[in-house]
Amino acid sequence: MTTLADLAELVRAPAALSVPGDVVAGAAAAGALGPRTPALAGASVLLYWAGMAANDWADRRLDAVERPERPIPSGRITPTAALGLAAGLTAAGVGLAAVVGGRRAAALAVPLAASIWGYDLLAKNTAAGPAVMAACRGLDVLLGASDGRLVRALPSAATVAAHTWTVTALSRREVSGADATLPMRTLAGTAMVAASAAVAVPGARRTADTDIRCAADVGAGPAGADGRAAVGTGRAWSTGMAAALPAVLAGWYAARYGAAQAQVVRDPSAGKVRAAVGAGITGLPALQGALTARGGAGLLGLAVAAAAPLGRRLARKVSPT
Repeated sequence: MTTLADLAELVRAPAALSVPGDVVAGAAAAGALGPRTPALAGASVLLYWAGMAANDWADRRLDAVERPERPIPSGRITPTAALGLAAGLTAAGVGLAAVVGGRRAAALAVPLAASIWGYDLLAKNTAAGPAVMAACRGLDVLLGASDGRLVRALPSAATVAAHTWTVTALSRREVSGADATLPMRTLAGTAMVAASAAVAVPGARRTADTDIRCAADVGAGPAGADGRAAVGTGRAWSTGMAAALPAVLAGWYAARYGAAQAQVVRDPSAGKVRAAVGAGITGLPALQGALTARGGAGLLGLAVAAAAPLGRRLARKVSPT
């Protein structure tokens, strides 16, 4: 009999902690954070779980040889049930996005779902695999931006997509192991991803700056020069913190994921590769947090990044790969 634990393993439930941050980062960049953002994040999680179920259905014969412990080859979940679950989650994810975000969200959710299924059924074992999976994550970021200015979210979408390319490239060597050149390339990519997340983009923190200017105007009232001086000091401190937070979170992301890849450079065995892939999945919220903070939502960025250590803890119980 199939249990909830079996279903959680099939869809890599804890790995879904790496998903809402895509939508939040996109919304922050596009100036679209609002009541719709949590529901769009929920739609994104449903589509992620659909992709995991579809992945295991598509790989069921290969997994019978290479990973017989997975839910389908072990007999805990039938292929028909896995396929039905994947289809149902896809419909639910696209439907939720359309209901909450209207046509603009649906226009992104549909190609996102198509890209997920295209990766699982067609592209996964081809040279195009990493690029297709990167496109999935990029579209996920843009889904969060669907209620705002999409063009402003393109840098964040490209950053998350580039990270995803490194993880997917490594994941193709989880069973066989890799040569040392692959982790060296992905490690270089991770360094560039972290650097891009730490750099401010035009329009970022505009709202925060406006708030600070308003506070300065208030300070110019009864408090006079003393008030202006105090607000000026507060403004400098706030600006410094706002500028530093994306760099701090991006550095945290690079340190955790980069260290795991450095281990693969020294020992490119299958076990080390799987560990690096897991680090890339569970470490993604720190990168998303950096992008969210760069978009002007510092406290929300910290909340997003907090999913990283939680994801690592849960990964000890249910594998994210």
